Amino acid sequence: MSVTNPPAQNSLAKKHYLKPSSGDFSAFKEIVKRETSLDDYPLASATEQGALVYTADTVKSASANATSKQALMAEWIKVWLDGPGVLMISGAMAADLIEEVNQLFDKIIRRQRESGGGGGDHFAKAGANDRIWNALQKHGLSDPASFANYYANESIALASEAWLGPGYWVSAQVNRVNPGGAAQSAHRDYHLGFMSEAQIKDYPMHVHQLSPVLTLQGAVAHCDMPLETGPTLYLPYSQHYAEGYLAFGRSEFQDYFSEHHSQLALKTGDMVFFNPALMHAAGENKTTDRYRLANLLQVSSPFGRSIESIDFLSLIKAVYPELLEMKQQVSLTAEQLHNAICACTDGYPFPTCLDTDLPSDGLAPKSQRLYVQEALDSDASMADLMRDLHDQMSRKSSVWPK
Repeated sequence: MSVTNPPAQNSLAKKHYLKPSSGDFSAFKEIVKRETSLDDYPLASATEQGALVYTADTVKSASANATSKQALMAEWIKVWLDGPGVLMISGAMAADLIEEVNQLFDKIIRRQRESGGGGGDHFAKAGANDRIWNALQKHGLSDPASFANYYANESIALASEAWLGPGYWVSAQVNRVNPGGAAQSAHRDYHLGFMSEAQIKDYPMHVHQLSPVLTLQGAVAHCDMPLETGPTLYLPYSQHYAEGYLAFGRSEFQDYFSEHHSQLALKTGDMVFFNPALMHAAGENKTTDRYRLANLLQVSSPFGRSIESIDFLSLIKAVYPELLEMKQQVSLTAEQLHNAICACTDGYPFPTCLDTDLPSDGLAPKSQRLYVQEALDSDASMADLMRDLHDQMSRKSSVWPK
C-alpha cells in the first residue's frame, strides 16, 4: 500500500505537527482574557495584574512541616499549570544578603568587561546589557558562604520542587539592564523557546506540551524595580495557548502583547516564578541613571537525560570514516547517513558554557550532530572534524576563574 498521500495519514500529521502558520489568533485572545480570583488561591495574599502574590512569611510557615509544605506547592502548581502562570513572593530574600551578593556580582561584571566577556544575550541585542552566565558556579566559587546563605532560601527550594520534583537542577544567570536598555521581544523560554521556527515545527505536538514542564523560570530582584526601570512584562494565561512556540513571533501576537501585558513592580528581595511557556519579555529601562539587576533562575527537570553515559567523541572517531566511505560509494542515501549520524552524536547543544560557546545563528550554539553532518556534507577529513569537535568541547567547559 502506498503511503505517499494517504488521507488518514495527512489528517494525523495535521493533528500531531504544527506549521509556522498554526494558531488561531481569536482563540488566543479568548484564552488570555481570563481573570484571576483570589478565592481560588487561599494561601495567596493578593492578586496583581492577574498574577498571584505570596508573602515570605507564608513560605516560611509552610516549610515547617510536610503537610503545609505540600499544600503550598500544590497551590503553586495550580498557578503555573491551570492558572495565570506567574506568581510573586514578596520579601523572599533578605535585603542585606542581596546587597552582599550585589557587591560580588559587580566585581564579576567589571572583570568580564575588562576581559571582553559576558557580551552574549538572549532575545536582546548582544552587549546592550551586562550578563553573568553561570552565575551559580561563579557565585559559589567566589564566595561559598554567601552562596550557601543565598540558595538555602525556602522560596527557591519550594518553587523548584513544586514544579520539577526533588531532583531539580538549579542554574542562574545575572542580567543587569543598564539605563536606556531596550526591551526584549516577547517570547517563551527554554527548551522550545530557544529554537528557530524551522526547528520548532519538526517537534510533534506532545513535545510542545512537554517542554514547559521541563523548566521553571524565576527571578530574584537585586534592586528596587519601579515600572520605569522595565521589570519583566507578562501575559497571564498565555501558557495555555498550545501553538504559542510557533505563533508568538508573529506580528499580531507581538502587538497584542505590547497592548495587554502585565508588569509587576518589584522590591529588593522579591522573587517571581513563572511557567516558561508564559509569553513574557524584559521591559525597557527608561531611566537615565538606574541599573536593573536580577538573578534569573532557570531550574531544570532531572529527567531530561539518557539512562547511559556515552563517549560520543570515541564513537564518532570510529564511525565517521565509514560514513565517508559509504557516502562516496553511494551505499547509503543522504537520509540514511543522517540517521546513522543521529545515533552516534549528541543532537542538543545544551548544557554548555555561554561565556565561550556563543550562539552561531539565533539562540543556540551548534550541536555536535550539526558539526558531524556539516563535515560529512563537505567531505571533511577526520582530522578537521576532530579539531572542530575538540574545539567545541573546550568551549562547552565552564572555566571559572580564568
